[in-house]
Amino acid sequence: MLKYFIRRILILIPTLLGVTVVVFAIINMAPGGPIDQKLHEMRFGSQGGGAEGLTTSSRGSTQGVPDEVLAALKKQYGFDKPMHERYLLWLKNIATLNFGDSFTYEEPVVDVIVSKFPVSLQFGIISLLLSYLISIPLGIAKAIKNGSVFDVTSSFILFILYSVPSFMLAILLIVLFAGGSFWEIFPVGGIQSEMYDELSGWDQILDRIHHFTLPLICYTIGSFTSLTVLMKNSIIEEIKKDYIRTARAKGLEEKVVYMKHALRNALIPIVTGLGGFLSVFFAGSLLLETIFQLDGIGLLSYKSILSRDYNVIMGLVFIQSGLFLLGNVISDFAYVLVDPRIDFT
Repeated sequence: MLKYFIRRILILIPTLLGVTVVVFAIINMAPGGPIDQKLHEMRFGSQGGGAEGLTTSSRGSTQGVPDEVLAALKKQYGFDKPMHERYLLWLKNIATLNFGDSFTYEEPVVDVIVSKFPVSLQFGIISLLLSYLISIPLGIAKAIKNGSVFDVTSSFILFILYSVPSFMLAILLIVLFAGGSFWEIFPVGGIQSEMYDELSGWDQILDRIHHFTLPLICYTIGSFTSLTVLMKNSIIEEIKKDYIRTARAKGLEEKVVYMKHALRNALIPIVTGLGGFLSVFFAGSLLLETIFQLDGIGLLSYKSILSRDYNVIMGLVFIQSGLFLLGNVISDFAYVLVDPRIDFT
């Protein structure tokens, strides 16, 4: 078993390198790089500039630019070397966790990414905990009362919520509860009030809850529904097996049959998602962050792509891909913990 996990971890390295090679090549071959954007800004000023206004090709954007200016810009942004040399240099810097400087923010990429953590990390962790803490008990209850009014009604509500896109749900919640047209119960924008630092400890918690409620519902609702249905179906599948019939034949109570015998095996499909807990560090949604005015990883990724901020893009891809691949290994390990019968050797 140990050899299997060591082998899986070793496979992560070439896989991660392959991902970075592909992304590095794509973003460097895309038109409208940092040099084009800088020249566009120099010509037209910062107003109206940027990615949205940049439509010229690389050849067209450099016409009329002195060679010494172009050479200086290429050296400044590291484009005075061939693509493969730039990738190897980037790879060398990654070994020391140096992702370079952001072209847009003009500060280290690590600092830029870390500055967006408060939003993404908080929403990611809370939504993950809520999804599992609510979905598993609800799925068990639906399985026990399968076909009842409770089961049918809750399924109808869950599928209605699941069918509504998160951004549409966000707009609906704002209209209903954030002063759109009906009640003004929750605020829209940010994760805390302007006077947050002056509040007492308990008031700060309440203030965060007040700001978190609407976006957290939108972050959670999709995974919440799928996990609940998966938990219910997994329980129902288990109670059809012979060992459950044997437990019932011994005269055990239904509660014991479900909670002690069926639940552990029914949790195996749920465990597959546990490895994804690492992704909560980079949880982000462009649409939700835009609607609720949250400055998180999703918005950073979108802005970095628009502005061709290569170092930030590569930093995000490297970290997110690494966490995703490591999460898959953790999922396999969780399989073994839940069901010792599973042997990957």
